[in-house]
Amino acid sequence: GIISLTTGEIMKVELGHNVQVHYVGTHADGTEFDNSRVRGEPLTFKVGDHRMIRGFSSAIVGMSEGETKSFTIPPGEAYGDRNPLATRDVPIADFGEIEVEVGGMVKGNGPRGPFLAQVTSIEKEVVTLDMNHPLAGKELNFEIEVMTNTGVEETAEDDSPEAATTETETTDTETDTTD
Repeated sequence: GIISLTTGEIMKVELGHNVQVHYVGTHADGTEFDNSRVRGEPLTFKVGDHRMIRGFSSAIVGMSEGETKSFTIPPGEAYGDRNPLATRDVPIADFGEIEVEVGGMVKGNGPRGPFLAQVTSIEKEVVTLDMNHPLAGKELNFEIEVMTNTGVEETAEDDSPEAATTETETTDTETDTTD
């Protein structure tokens, strides 16, 4: 782990840090919906970037390497509430050889890219898809363990002596505005 040179303390996770975590995600009834340990690979991400659900990023802030934490994320900080209008009717012919059944999940590509949808009904030649994220409207429970925290990735420029000098000069040249 990274230890602060100024205080000697282990660095706590902050926004912008690059971390690796192992996690288990469960529903309120205890059913597991995701588990990084099963995949055998921790999740690597930058804390606060928009690839992660908001509640996950905010829960990890302040943790240290090796620390484990359990927390619950409400729908508003996860995948949002379910939108009852987010359905799409698709001709059954569009599925070709793919077998569709009510309750089943289908993957597709739409104007906004790949999507996952649940089949809610099949009537005559029309399949109705629920386009909500499968975890929308659900409270999500997580147990996470911070494996590594590499801090903010620095570029070569940040390590240059000039950058250090500039920072020092800026600090030294602060002026007192009281007369």
